[in-house]
Amino acid sequence: MNSFLAELVGTMFLILLGDGVVAAVVLKKSKAENSGWMVITTGWAMAVAMAVYIAGRISGGHVNPAVTLALAAIGKFPWSEVPKYLAAQFLGAFLGAVMVWLAYLAHWPETEDQGKKLVVFSTVPAIRKLHLNLLTEFIATFALMFGVLAIVANTASTQSGLAPLLIGFLIWALGLSLGGPTGFAMNPARDFAPRLAHALLPIPGKGASDWGYAWVPIVGPVIGGLLGAVTYVRIFGS
Repeated sequence: MNSFLAELVGTMFLILLGDGVVAAVVLKKSKAENSGWMVITTGWAMAVAMAVYIAGRISGGHVNPAVTLALAAIGKFPWSEVPKYLAAQFLGAFLGAVMVWLAYLAHWPETEDQGKKLVVFSTVPAIRKLHLNLLTEFIATFALMFGVLAIVANTASTQSGLAPLLIGFLIWALGLSLGGPTGFAMNPARDFAPRLAHALLPIPGKGASDWGYAWVPIVGPVIGGLLGAVTYVRIFGS
């Protein structure tokens, strides 16, 4: 398996499990309906851990354009590989979103709320103030990248195979602590590609895909990830 396919499959599983838990919680007549934020954050944490386990041995398990760009910026990943990784991540995220749509086919007609259908695929801010939403995504992804570098710098965690699980715990903590304002995208592919799937798929009564907000979970994570990585290296070295 090459790195392109590894990133594609890893990101596909990330979205299948991550958007899948959101669908389970918000769509009508799901057995997990209304089970709450704790279930969503836990599901996303396990989704990230599984995605990194799937792809990590082959590609490093970035599964996130913000991570790929940040690692390239601090010299830990070749810039020549960046386009291939980003293409795999966005394509994988789109395919994962399509799989979620298929898995919950019976529930789309039962769910009248257009907002709930959109939030399965993409992040939606609790209070829509774009500059503050951008700040939240920046802070969350800064913490994500800083934490990831700290985890992988610990040779015990990488040699034991626990690093992906610890990254999952980091996602869990970030979701619980910083996810409330925006839904903690922290990943441009996680938001953009499923949002595109929402726009293209024949989901009954789905409404608009809110492209006016779509730039926030792209710009915030990219800048936050870059500065998080640079700050970590400045403080602790490579």
